Amino acid sequence: MAAKTSRVMRRILVSFLPLAMALSASGQQNNMLGMQMPQSDSQHDMRGMQMSGGDQVNKDERDDAQDLPSGPMVKLGDLEQMALAHNPTLAQVSADVRAAEGARKQAGLYPNPTVGYYGDEIRGGSYHSGKEGAFVSQTIVLGGKLGAAKETAEQQRLQAVTNVDAQHYRVLSSVRSLYYQVLAAQRLVEVRRQLLSLANDAVDTSHQLGNVGQADRPDVLQAEVEAEQAGLALDSAKQDYLSLWQTLAATTGNPGLTWGRVEGNLEDIPQLDQQEWLTKVLTGSPQVRYAQQETERAQAALRESKKVPIPDIQISANVSQDNEPLDTTLGRTGVVSGAQVGVQLPIFNRNQGNVEEAKAELERSQAEIQRLQLDLRRKVVSQFRDYTTARMAADRYRTSMLPRAQKAYDLYKANYSNMAAAYPQVLIAQRTLFQLQVDYIHALEAVWMNALQIEGYGLSDGLAAPSSPSNGWRTGLPQ
Repeated sequence: MAAKTSRVMRRILVSFLPLAMALSASGQQNNMLGMQMPQSDSQHDMRGMQMSGGDQVNKDERDDAQDLPSGPMVKLGDLEQMALAHNPTLAQVSADVRAAEGARKQAGLYPNPTVGYYGDEIRGGSYHSGKEGAFVSQTIVLGGKLGAAKETAEQQRLQAVTNVDAQHYRVLSSVRSLYYQVLAAQRLVEVRRQLLSLANDAVDTSHQLGNVGQADRPDVLQAEVEAEQAGLALDSAKQDYLSLWQTLAATTGNPGLTWGRVEGNLEDIPQLDQQEWLTKVLTGSPQVRYAQQETERAQAALRESKKVPIPDIQISANVSQDNEPLDTTLGRTGVVSGAQVGVQLPIFNRNQGNVEEAKAELERSQAEIQRLQLDLRRKVVSQFRDYTTARMAADRYRTSMLPRAQKAYDLYKANYSNMAAAYPQVLIAQRTLFQLQVDYIHALEAVWMNALQIEGYGLSDGLAAPSSPSNGWRTGLPQ
């Protein structure tokens, strides 16, 4: 009887050993993204636990990943202002506007006059006869050609201004997307660290159970493999975070930005209405405005082409000293003057080829507006599909799956404390809860990425080289 009682007491002690460790590992709860999360107390040191086979596992080697770089908490507004001040693409499009303003000014300038030396019937000898003097000529531009050229250049200037707006959207959209990716990566690192701590505690518990004959060698090896996987996942999450931070720093124009953490609420997702944003994109996006301005530029270019055949007046005048003798007394004729007026007859070249080209460009630009609006409609519908799907998933995680997983974990833990459940069930519930947290973060990130694409009119990549006058405005439609 005494021996039987001793065996029962030993089993009870063995059963309560992992319970004590589980309660120590999950005694503190934290609120992660609005849900309670079990935290592991990783302060206890279980180094060098001996297995029956003589193997030894060092917990410090399993949990040797470093924390995220410490640094100042950075806000989204600070990053946006930094990008607007230092992103080089914004300086490029600003220079493009000044270039377009210069082209417009140049298009309206009058042709310069020509001055020079005039000589006629010049001869040597004792008579020194002939005419020598100066002339001036000027082209009188008619038909409003200068005004038409200036109007075409003005439309190009307006396109340059629209390109500035598009680049602002592109830069800010990139900064915001990267900011929320960094924020999500930051949260993932926290979750992955907690998972690693739990995996390490599971290894220690498996060693304890193995020492008293309650765990087999495969169970211990499986726990060690899961700890290694958790460590790799944490290292990968940290590398993702650092890579995103460096990309964010480059986009702001400050590649030396000190590594730190971003401040924000990943769960404060925007609520967008599809019809409202579809109207905004189709009527007010920089892409549509640019296409409309391209049509106006093509119309101005057609008007300019039609004015080219109108002849300009060529005026020339000269004043010279005529040394031709008047009589036998060798008297000279004296100062004489002359003038010429001419026009170029538009008989063969009436600029008809350029007119036809301008007409074709106008037709193409008009069709481009319709094509672009249809394409933007297609993209907005696709973006809203992804945005709505991600938002529904995030809502489902927050309101249904995560609370149920938390409840399941609490129940398994309570049952285990009452010796009504096995310790592996508690671990499985913990892993499920943490994995759902990881999936929840990914869903929130997807909501933000699609919402920012919509709010940024589909413009992204804040370091892409903007179009410029040297590349041709007609090929510079913002994408």
